[in-house]
Amino acid sequence: MFVEAIEKVDAFTRPIHTITRTHGGLVTPGSATLFFVNDEGVAVTCKHVLNVIAQADQMNAHYAQFRAERDKLPKDASFKKKLYGLELKYKFKKETVVQVKNSFINTFDHISDIQCHAHPTLDLAILIFKGFTKKYYTSHATFLKDSSQAKQGKYLCRLGYPFPEFNNFEYRAERDDIDWTQTGNPNSPKFPLDGIITRFVGQDHQLASIEMSTPGLRGQSGGPLFDREGIVYGMQHLTSHLHLGFDIKEKEIIQDGKKTKVSNFPFLHVGHCIHVDRIKDFLKEHHINYDEK
Repeated sequence: MFVEAIEKVDAFTRPIHTITRTHGGLVTPGSATLFFVNDEGVAVTCKHVLNVIAQADQMNAHYAQFRAERDKLPKDASFKKKLYGLELKYKFKKETVVQVKNSFINTFDHISDIQCHAHPTLDLAILIFKGFTKKYYTSHATFLKDSSQAKQGKYLCRLGYPFPEFNNFEYRAERDDIDWTQTGNPNSPKFPLDGIITRFVGQDHQLASIEMSTPGLRGQSGGPLFDREGIVYGMQHLTSHLHLGFDIKEKEIIQDGKKTKVSNFPFLHVGHCIHVDRIKDFLKEHHINYDEK
């Protein structure tokens, strides 16, 4: 059903790989998605994804300042006490995220700057990449022109990168830093997910998002919602959880030959996608070229 559409959309949809490190030393991979709207290096993603990108430099600089002060502490009997005081000063706990590194996979040969525009009310952002001489995406989105075609029951698909399988990163103890490496697996698989339009969500007296019968998975945020022709209807940004009310409490069942009691509180997980008209409005506001059909 969506075989050709996925191949078409894959040409302009890309993953954002992220590694985060806590003060306790735990390094965790994560992912998100963006897609390009023209051949000029302009993409859209979620505002909450942009926030992670925007906060990285400030967070890394904050940790670098802590590290510089820590390295000046004398390595004597008072070191642990002074280090604890320094951690209190910087409000660092074991679980505090202290470093973030992002990588825009298979996008450009070089990125010198990213100009960003965050929507004031919607979970939507524009990224304008600067300084590249070669781009590695080979197409761009075509948006739905007549949004009245987006109706309940319409069968659509999303594409994104919800399962971060990449491991081309490491903690470098000599620098007390996390960084990308030239070894390991640099990729994560793209993952399509189909569903039908169930409802629409309004905001400020206009349609804001499209609700889908299936969830948007973590990492698919910023990925396009499209039909079987690859025409973009929206952008995945949120999953909500609807309590079904079919609760089971302490029900006795037989499992592996033994009686046991189980409880279950089921929810329906539904994805929300920023409406195509709101994406186009935001692009128009910033005088950004896009195609529609």
